[in-house]
Amino acid sequence: MPDPIRKWLLAGDPAIRWEVLRTPREQRRIAKEGWGAQLLQLQDPDGRWAHGIYTPKWTSTTYTLLLLRSLGLEPCNPQAIRACRILLDTGFWSDRGINYYPRWQKRSETCISSMVLAVLSWFALDDPRVDQLARHVIEQQMPDGGWNCRALPGYGGATHGSFHTTISALEALLEYERFRPQLAAPARAAQSRGREFLLVHRMFRSHRTGAVVKSAMTRFWFPARWHYDILRGLDYFQDCNAPHDDRLSDAIALLEQRRGPDGRWPLQNRYPGKVFFDMEQVGDPSRWNTLRALRVLAWWQNS
Repeated sequence: MPDPIRKWLLAGDPAIRWEVLRTPREQRRIAKEGWGAQLLQLQDPDGRWAHGIYTPKWTSTTYTLLLLRSLGLEPCNPQAIRACRILLDTGFWSDRGINYYPRWQKRSETCISSMVLAVLSWFALDDPRVDQLARHVIEQQMPDGGWNCRALPGYGGATHGSFHTTISALEALLEYERFRPQLAAPARAAQSRGREFLLVHRMFRSHRTGAVVKSAMTRFWFPARWHYDILRGLDYFQDCNAPHDDRLSDAIALLEQRRGPDGRWPLQNRYPGKVFFDMEQVGDPSRWNTLRALRVLAWWQNS
């Protein structure tokens, strides 16, 4: 990492500093200073955020916990654990997934189940239902190796994996693998199949025509919420230290093309919705995107 870029990253929020330094001291600061502390201070007295479980987007309990996970808030943080229990108690369904809309949806939703599994695993919630939830997510994997929330009967009946659902499932199973290593063999196998789904699509292309599936996937957003983009996908590959595969080359080339002349990556867009505060401004150099891009490239060069 170039020294000026490193200094710029270290001048940022404690969450960024922790990502660079990875020391316990820096991680402890996240709950006391900066973005993490602000989010914790905004928790409702009943343990939720914005008085909601999954909505409003992006200030509800689900999306705030996802953001706190991305910020690196310490596992077992009492405020996060309280909110994790609320997510699980409110949505755990008879099929062992998460269903926050039982009045009109009679099965759990795979995107939501995956996102909830990711936060429960990161924050190390000690509850046997977490293991059941992980099995549920694995069971929703499709024959092509991907996942799709619209594969449910009566909810689209999709027969092809979705980039969006797949990346949420992969991230969740990686968190679960680290949380429950003694139970993780099925999660590892499912991830291998899921990575192959992304590789067959070269991370952003149709496996039939080679065309870009959606131009939004080629722009880099943070936080990603439930959306897929190339940088999010590549960051998962480096996070699990996946084997080198030349089918990633197109995505790596695009990532390098997005680097600015000053060696930094901008925040290219933002998903519409409510937020408690903006961490970065669209169009400006982004510490989040630069940090993630540099660690992806370091992994690629060394894999």
